[in-house]
Amino acid sequence: MSETWLSIPAESGFGVRNLPYGVFSPPESSPRVGVRIGDHVLDLAAALGDPVFARPNLNEFMATGQACWRRVRAEVTELLTDEAHRGTVEPALYPLDEVELHLPYAVADYVDFYASEHHASNIGRMFRPDAAPLLPNWKHLPVGYHGRAGTVVVSGTPIVRPNGQRKPPAEDTPSFGPSRRLDIEAEVGFVVGTPSPLGTSVPPTDFARHVFGVCLVNDWSARDIQAWEYVPLGPFLGKSFATSVSPWVVPLDALDAARVPTPVQDPEPLPYLRETDPWGLDLSMTVELNGRPIAHPPFSSMYWSPAQMLAHLTVNGASLRSGDLYASGTVSGPEREQRGSLIELSWNGAEPVELDGGDHRSFLADGDTVTIRATAPGDGCTISFGEVTGTIHPAS
Repeated sequence: MSETWLSIPAESGFGVRNLPYGVFSPPESSPRVGVRIGDHVLDLAAALGDPVFARPNLNEFMATGQACWRRVRAEVTELLTDEAHRGTVEPALYPLDEVELHLPYAVADYVDFYASEHHASNIGRMFRPDAAPLLPNWKHLPVGYHGRAGTVVVSGTPIVRPNGQRKPPAEDTPSFGPSRRLDIEAEVGFVVGTPSPLGTSVPPTDFARHVFGVCLVNDWSARDIQAWEYVPLGPFLGKSFATSVSPWVVPLDALDAARVPTPVQDPEPLPYLRETDPWGLDLSMTVELNGRPIAHPPFSSMYWSPAQMLAHLTVNGASLRSGDLYASGTVSGPEREQRGSLIELSWNGAEPVELDGGDHRSFLADGDTVTIRATAPGDGCTISFGEVTGTIHPAS
């Protein structure tokens, strides 16, 4: 593949082998679909002349299916690598710092999984010290819960500290007020493009036919609200107040070089979850709190793959819709500096995280800013996912 005629630093992560999709507004214009190239956004409606890209979200384009996604990717690549197109393409390029970025897709449904063995084991050890870290079902299926699609927000949206019921173990009755144990969850999200009919299932082999691309997710969590409410039906208000996603969706075709085997799964999964061509991904993540890196979670360590998550999500006949988002759950590795949540990093508050200036955190304070970044190996390059960021505002 030829390099682009644009001037892009080698370390950019947004070269022609990436081409992630997003939705942006040029100055004094309405939102439309674009592709990031370097520090510019290419207006696809103007460059390709297709009205599907003049929409305020990616859903209509994502619903066209894999063959169309690949055709458009090839066309955009040609526009950006063949000097002959430069004169017509340059007017459709906008500097990134002059546009507004929006939520790239209308979220149809949102499901969050719990696919990291290291994260699940850490939580188990904290809260069930006298029992096995993993519950009996964990290695037989990708555990997950249904979230709230309407509170998925784009990176940069302020996160208001949630109110709710809390009951610490030492207190006899619950109280109401702002969460005192507000946390992060560094996750990877998968955006569905091609729908599936109700009553059918999607096997792991069909993952790439249905999933359009990959984004970053911070599933903010109010641990005190969650701890009191979750028995017996699982997370509810402790999770549903906000979930932040990155503004760029990296297409699966940009991640061929990042594919790796998943960890050995023992016991062997049931037939509907078995993969002949595993979809593990070598993503390197960094979590920053107030500008200081505090963790480096490795997605390659995830026990369940995104293809297995999708297979389990649909095995009961649940249909897929364009714009469905499902996330991996907290990404954590075996080392302390690889833990993707504050509850793990601080071991439930017993070992606070040190920040600059001698400050410490067990959980988030008002005014704190959290940024999650990720990269993956590309074909002779680095693929960047950009970032998902949010700043905590006081409870209303």
